[in-house]
Amino acid sequence: MSEENANEKAVYALAASPEFARDGVCFAARADGLFRSDDGGASWRSVYDALALDAPLPTTSVAVSPAFAFHSDRTVWAGVSGGVLRSTDGGLSWRLGLLPTPPPLVSALVVSPKYSEDGSVLAGTLEDGVFCSQDRGSQWSAWNFGLLDLAVLAMSISPDFARDETVFAGTETGVYRSTNGGRAWRETGFPTEAAPVLSLALSPTFAVDGSAWAGTESCGVFHTRDRGRSWNRLDGGAVADAVNALILSPQFPAQPDALVLQPRSLLVTRDAGRSWSPWTADTAVEEALTCVAAPQGLDAGSPLLVGLQNGRVLRAQL
Repeated sequence: MSEENANEKAVYALAASPEFARDGVCFAARADGLFRSDDGGASWRSVYDALALDAPLPTTSVAVSPAFAFHSDRTVWAGVSGGVLRSTDGGLSWRLGLLPTPPPLVSALVVSPKYSEDGSVLAGTLEDGVFCSQDRGSQWSAWNFGLLDLAVLAMSISPDFARDETVFAGTETGVYRSTNGGRAWRETGFPTEAAPVLSLALSPTFAVDGSAWAGTESCGVFHTRDRGRSWNRLDGGAVADAVNALILSPQFPAQPDALVLQPRSLLVTRDAGRSWSPWTADTAVEEALTCVAAPQGLDAGSPLLVGLQNGRVLRAQL
């Protein structure tokens, strides 16, 4: 496959059902649409059939409801140019929530952990900052007060969002934080010389430990323990390439494991970033790595989904 054809199918983002171990449901946002698997990534099918599209619809981000389950909440969001598509039946049908023109490209989607109660979803865009919906994705409003850099490359939401309303946004110039659900933003103490920030991850116990990680384009991985006031590089120079994704263990910091995705490698730390080891697939992978999901955590032997530049999703184990 030529590089040009590969780019036409590149996997931009992955999302898995919270019940992945039981239902095997996951979604892949690709340059040619959105695809769903019901068998843990072994086979895939397009979920845009109901849209009757004349041409492929590039889909740059995807998210599922925290309560996603086959017999109850089956809500999925897909970020496209100019809006956010929402399905409440797992991808059988869709409604479009439009963003203001000219149409921005949705780069990131985060969902409130208490979505079933507050209906809050936030979308980061590459040109126009952050948009928020408080009605489950039907209507969207720009919430950019204090956000001095509107090129949003990554977002992460507090696990305790219902109480602390905290959201982080990684941009071309640093990291911003909102403590009122995205209505207003302030720069954190992230060093501007280390930007752009391509990925973010908050500790599952962020409300207690104030810990967040940020992956950069060329300066490795940074860590804050004070909710963003100060940041320190923690990879010791081991992470030298672009950090396109960061995953922390669901049991972090009790289980101090983290996973970093770079264009040509995956690195794993078992000691909160003090040392790193390369992850090796069972088979050789020549394509560029574009995104990753660890739907059952970072224990050794846990399933891993890795998106590739040529449109494939590699199924593997940690």
